[in-house]
Amino acid sequence: MNKKILITGATGFVGSYLVDFLLKNTKDKILGTYYSDNSLGMLGANVGKIETFKIDLRNWDEVSKLISKTEPDIVYHLAAFASAAKSFSSPTEAVINNISSELNILEAIRQTKLLGTKILIVSSAEVYGHVDEKYLPINEDTPLNPTNPYAVSKVAQDFFGKQYFTTYALQTIIVRPFNHIGPRQSDNFVVSSFAKKIAEIEKDKRNPVIPVGNLKAKRDFTDVRDVVRAYHLLMEKGKIGDVYNIGSGRSYKISDILDKLLSFSDKKISVETDKTLLRPVDDPELTCDSSKIKKAINWKPEIPLEETLRDTLDYWRNII
Repeated sequence: MNKKILITGATGFVGSYLVDFLLKNTKDKILGTYYSDNSLGMLGANVGKIETFKIDLRNWDEVSKLISKTEPDIVYHLAAFASAAKSFSSPTEAVINNISSELNILEAIRQTKLLGTKILIVSSAEVYGHVDEKYLPINEDTPLNPTNPYAVSKVAQDFFGKQYFTTYALQTIIVRPFNHIGPRQSDNFVVSSFAKKIAEIEKDKRNPVIPVGNLKAKRDFTDVRDVVRAYHLLMEKGKIGDVYNIGSGRSYKISDILDKLLSFSDKKISVETDKTLLRPVDDPELTCDSSKIKKAINWKPEIPLEETLRDTLDYWRNII
């Protein structure tokens, strides 16, 4: 029997890839929410293949009506204020957006008595924050130590997902994805930002200089296409009420990522530190222990980092 799958933020970076995956690999009916008309372009040729709803997830009435009308079997809650860096300057927006949107969805499902609906709650590896070396790589039992407003909002999302499972028996599964990257990602994020600037330099649209922030931080990068595959497998085989890290298990200095991207270009490009790009605090290293998810659903990343970086650079080359 075909399912009804609701994706919040279906026209976002991750949402658009999840739509791609589900359309290719299932016969389920796909529903998606979006906030801005401008974002519909992210769906490309898929825009007419799913049913879309323009709503503000912070608005209880709109969310309640949507859940009552659609009665989804599965909900992937992807919509969020997604930038840790921007949350320093917009802490209220980050917290209100992320917490209220999730609570509205959980409450609507509870009040509609859709107790069989599976719900994927997307937390973040940012919840681990500044991690002592003794806890590396980071597993799901590592103490949470958020260092930015976005991370605090994700701790709340994480805990509400668990609370609604414990209190109301809602079928939640929580994921804490580490950095995921790929084509279509906003240039508000470090890898996409580097790639866009390189593409602009190659077309003589900016001076051959890339401004950078902290290049010493180490992050665990996974291709977004591998991440949405993990989301799907968890909805099929994951343990209800549980939490799963998603990452490659290897971290890289941001400087190493930039060097690799620069190696793909024939242009001579210099790098300069821009103090405005430095965060008030930056977690030194986030490396994933993904043994739990591998054991649970036999998942591991398949797309090499170099391929993801090339694809991201080529994406910007094609649209600059």
